[in-house]
Amino acid sequence: MEAFFFDLCNRILSLDPAIRFMGIADEHGTLLATAERKGLVPLLNTEETIQYAITAATRQYTRVRWQGILGKIDYTSSHYDKLLRVTIPLTDRSSRLSFVLIFTFDVNTSNFHKIIMDRVIPIVRRNTPRLLREKSKAQSSLST
Repeated sequence: MEAFFFDLCNRILSLDPAIRFMGIADEHGTLLATAERKGLVPLLNTEETIQYAITAATRQYTRVRWQGILGKIDYTSSHYDKLLRVTIPLTDRSSRLSFVLIFTFDVNTSNFHKIIMDRVIPIVRRNTPRLLREKSKAQSSLST
């Protein structure tokens, strides 16, 4: 499954040159895979990226509880002075948080919504069933 995570990160990273970083974390915020644009000088170091993933998962956990009333979350975004940060929560059939996709865009990316909705979300939706199956298998093997 680890190879699948890295492949998914790299596929999303390759969708547009404005995407700087891509990561997948579990529901606890543990980073499972990351990829970054070639030649990128990251704004966060490894420890800060790990902490951000934990924070992103916590934020998404508090947001997904409203999906039953407001509808499914496509993504959330934050506009910082130096970059745009996007988070996509992946939930199971019971609307429990399973994974969090975190990625960043260059700050001057004006069409990030279109990139997310037209390019990223379709790949995420195609791959969500496999992610959830693999997670279910991993949890089953832990409980036996």
